[in-house]
Amino acid sequence: MVTNGRVRMEDVARAAGVSVATVSKVVNGRYGVAAATTARVHGVIAELGYETSLGARSLRSSRTGILGVLVAEFEPFSTELLKGVSDAMADTDYELLAFAGATHGETVGWERRSLRRLGGTLLDGAIIVTPTVIEPGSAVPVVAIDPHTGSSDVPTVDSDNVGGARSAVEHLIGLGHTRIGMIRGREDLESARLREQGFRQAMASAGLEVDETLLATGSYRSESAVAPARLLLDRRDRPTAVFAANDLMAIRTVEVARSLGLGVPEDLSVVGFDNVPESALAGPPLTTVAQPLRAMGRTALSMLLAMLAGEDPDPTHARLQTRLVERASTSPPPG
Repeated sequence: MVTNGRVRMEDVARAAGVSVATVSKVVNGRYGVAAATTARVHGVIAELGYETSLGARSLRSSRTGILGVLVAEFEPFSTELLKGVSDAMADTDYELLAFAGATHGETVGWERRSLRRLGGTLLDGAIIVTPTVIEPGSAVPVVAIDPHTGSSDVPTVDSDNVGGARSAVEHLIGLGHTRIGMIRGREDLESARLREQGFRQAMASAGLEVDETLLATGSYRSESAVAPARLLLDRRDRPTAVFAANDLMAIRTVEVARSLGLGVPEDLSVVGFDNVPESALAGPPLTTVAQPLRAMGRTALSMLLAMLAGEDPDPTHARLQTRLVERASTSPPPG
């Protein structure tokens, strides 16, 4: 009888009428147990809900059967990536652990601490989303998605940030906008730098000069767009369109515009980047650049599985294509 809520190997042995050693052999797939006895023990395990300790399993076999997705925090971008990984896990024998590492205000180096805590004892391998530090030679195989500093010796998955940003600005120019502002991401992030590069390329290709006073900086967080949006929009010579470096900042820009009495898209067109689910639900639905977020998660898992099989992932840097999604937040400029 189980008395403390946790099923022990001894409980399984007692219920199955066998020794603890026999249960251990069944659990660990060892030879020397009759088929009928093995079936009986498995039946009791299923009935009692017995689970082996992941730590003990790791010590016995050097593998836990667990793969991790490590994120700084759970927000729309990382959640969509996680869904992609989870979808692809169905075709493997692994289980998935999602772990948020930057829970104590540690925005830089959180992944190093998380890998030290989990790698090798709980995880067989890890996918790290937007890591601030990439260090080859960790205790377990690692794949990085959209790292802060760009690709490195660690296998990496990202999307075409330059091409995506360029398509967003070309869309605005095609509608007739010439006075276009941008709310950038954090200056220390490679994706933010590349999206600004795409913005500048599109403007230059159209023969338009970038007004540096129409560039402001956020941090990809929704609240970080409030001050930059006000800076751009609460002026007499405001832009007729704004490209925000991610959807969360774009959605908040629309809210700021409305608080200033501006209609979107009648007075101001807004384009985002990512195509997280919130973008389609915004009012108005947001024109944005779609990163293939779930495909990025699936690709990262495929690379990690190759590494666990002793193979080199091919390619070691996977860059997926973006596409423009036109919705109701953009239109020709007023007047």
